[in-house]
Amino acid sequence: MSATATRTNGTNRRMTRQRAAVAKALAERGEFVSAQELHGVMGESGVHVGLTTVYRALQDLERAGGADAVRDEVGERLYRHRPGAGHRHYLICRRCRRDEPLDTEVIEEWVAAVVRSRGFADVEHTLELTGVCADCRGGAEHGGGHPARR
Repeated sequence: MSATATRTNGTNRRMTRQRAAVAKALAERGEFVSAQELHGVMGESGVHVGLTTVYRALQDLERAGGADAVRDEVGERLYRHRPGAGHRHYLICRRCRRDEPLDTEVIEEWVAAVVRSRGFADVEHTLELTGVCADCRGGAEHGGGHPARR
């Protein structure tokens, strides 16, 4: 198979140039972003990929462990490049989307203890913590703050 026709990790879809472009754009973004936002950023930079392809590529990246996903306040999935093996957990500002990685080891130990105490096995989990960051709270209280990153 050629470089543009190899299979993605954990999926049956081919790694096309378009899917590779989505993965690259997500990695360059460095923050949580919706499929529509990523599609728009890619188009503005001259990379033209269909919105459906962006959605599918992001879903495949998540399944393959190349992206973390959370939901925003209205339920839309947001994606962020996963820099290494193993999923991560974040505390995310609902206003500006600033994200802070959490101590995943502590969370995973807690999940494992809960699972063992209940007699479950092969458990998957999602943990989403959202709030309002200090910068956004200061902006609301003092009429300033930083602009939203959307």
